[in-house]
Amino acid sequence: MDEDLVLALRLQEEWNLQASERDRAQAPLSLVDASWELVDPTPDLQALFVQFNDRFFWGQLEAVEVKWSMRMTLCAGICSYEGRGGMCSIRLSEPLLKLRPRKDLVEVYHTFHDEVDEYRRHWWRCDGPCRHKKPYYGYIKRATNRAPSAHDYWWAEHQQKCGGTYVKIKEPENYARKGKGKTKPGRQPAAEKKGTSVLPPLPR
Repeated sequence: MDEDLVLALRLQEEWNLQASERDRAQAPLSLVDASWELVDPTPDLQALFVQFNDRFFWGQLEAVEVKWSMRMTLCAGICSYEGRGGMCSIRLSEPLLKLRPRKDLVEVYHTFHDEVDEYRRHWWRCDGPCRHKKPYYGYIKRATNRAPSAHDYWWAEHQQKCGGTYVKIKEPENYARKGKGKTKPGRQPAAEKKGTSVLPPLPR
């Protein structure tokens, strides 16, 4: 083969390789590209939503509100809206999503069972017969210090079929020392009862 032809073919290969690398460098990164974890691991939620709205919804979601929720610990997010043409709000769980990789903000489906369980730090167990029955074995696990009571939809059925009392068996370390008193099942703490206050008695 002619030396000039060999050189020309080698130069053409190098040119094609450089051109493809340039094209890849100029192309926008995929929304779930692994490099985002290093470049922008905690994105601005509003800016990300604006980008998604332009890219996937052609600007149709400009009236939608998107915000973080610090209290949401049982699901990753919710969307609520008021009728046709009403307010639409998307709330995302900051506690759950901060434990996950950035790509979980943009993927369609993933589970959060482990993260939800991590926030259920207040545990009660029934001392009645339901403690020996599947699937819960008498356990109630919650993210907040809200004892099982008549406010739960299943309470009346539990009282009728089991009749046991829930006893708190676990709470976060140093929880009682932080000024959060333990509550008895189905009752308000004395300080929260309407029309009463907990003040020291006056000296006589």
